[in-house]
Amino acid sequence: MGFSERIRPSVTQELQAAEAADAAGRPEESFRRLERAHVLGQASTVEHVRAHLHMLVWAVRHRRVKEVCGQVMRIVGAATKTGCWIPVGNTGGANVSPFKPMPIPDDLARLIAAARATRDSGLR
Repeated sequence: MGFSERIRPSVTQELQAAEAADAAGRPEESFRRLERAHVLGQASTVEHVRAHLHMLVWAVRHRRVKEVCGQVMRIVGAATKTGCWIPVGNTGGANVSPFKPMPIPDDLARLIAAARATRDSGLR
């Protein structure tokens, strides 16, 4: 099982929390959860693109034109550049440069580290 499969449940949990916050009328909290999903999944092309697609849907739903444009560009970048280089910790919104590395919150750093660990890491 690779990183993508190991991080997917954590990304899904943040995406579900984002949906719940949006449904409860808390769009800013919803977007913060989408940013957390982005940070978790950005080392996996599939999860990185998935996070940006959810951000795009959020932006369309809330009529945020700048965010829609930013997400379209970021989806292309996520689909084509994830394996080459990513700005670690970047939250993925159009409100920050797509090239700016950012600090990773401790709770997310622990989840990422656990997903990067191999199944047999304790056997050597």
